Amino acid sequence: MAVTLKPLTSGSISAIILCCHSCSRPPILLPRKLQFRSSAIKMETTGYEAPSFPPKIIDSHLHVWASPEEAAHKYPYFPGQEPTLPGNVDFLLQCMEEAGIDGALIVQPINHKFDHSLVTSVLRKYPSKFVGCCLANPSEDGSGINQLENLVLKDGYRAVRFNPYLWPSGQQMTNEIGKAMFSKAGELGVPVGFMCMKGLDLHISEIEELCSDFPSTVVLLDHLGFCKPPLNDDESKIFSRLLNLSRYPQVHVKFSALFRVTRKSFPYEDTCHLLSQVVSSFGANRVMWGSDFPYVVPECGYKGAKEAVTLIAHQASLSEADLEWIMGKTVMQLFHGSWVSS
Repeated sequence: MAVTLKPLTSGSISAIILCCHSCSRPPILLPRKLQFRSSAIKMETTGYEAPSFPPKIIDSHLHVWASPEEAAHKYPYFPGQEPTLPGNVDFLLQCMEEAGIDGALIVQPINHKFDHSLVTSVLRKYPSKFVGCCLANPSEDGSGINQLENLVLKDGYRAVRFNPYLWPSGQQMTNEIGKAMFSKAGELGVPVGFMCMKGLDLHISEIEELCSDFPSTVVLLDHLGFCKPPLNDDESKIFSRLLNLSRYPQVHVKFSALFRVTRKSFPYEDTCHLLSQVVSSFGANRVMWGSDFPYVVPECGYKGAKEAVTLIAHQASLSEADLEWIMGKTVMQLFHGSWVSS
């Protein structure tokens, strides 16, 4: 007796036909479940294993800006903010390839201030490689709220950065405009990054107030809040306040720009205790690595930034699973659907 297996699809019905050529009996239909079971048995008996892929490495914090030629013809620098380092996208792509980095979150640089055209052009050219974080405009006329909405809905930005030093003199990020933009970010589903370059102690009360008032807005704390390994009681207290931000489920921490927070030279091993405590308080799934390219290049090189955090994580006795979260899974979870084909 000869048996023929034929797939059959009819509407929502999918089965296999067992047809006996030596008789006139009607064909026998096997349900779709048995197809899967048959496939599973075959995989087991042949030793088949599903292909595994290495986890993606995603840089949660870097910048790009125009080359001098691009600035002269199409993407001018903001007056007084001309860069002193090369930061064009071709240089970035070269560094990423050498370091084995799969994708990145581009943070709008101060060199172009509120003109996002250069970064937008990069996002459009490399949609599977980069995600954009725009810069909040806290001008008193409230125009920054509409700008944020347009950048997210029209240009595809997925996060926004609050730079407290761009707020009008004497005003805080918790003023009417700041709260409106923070609330709008939550409505749009985009995280807010905080850049506290002059010290977390100057701004942590504002961050706590915004988190309390708008718990649906996700927060990214750039560069460990610029907290260095504590040397005295005051520094220990402010780092403890950083750790205490973990009580807000929406807060995530960037273990980024290590050259800015270390007190030692590469590979910045004094940040080991900082990482250990941050992971203990927040969980690795709320911590993410970032390079701060291109500023990191003259410090330790882009590849060195990646290698440093791996060494520090091992020194801190973190698990490989924790390291995978820090090196990419956390940021990919936050920006779901990005870097899927990078």
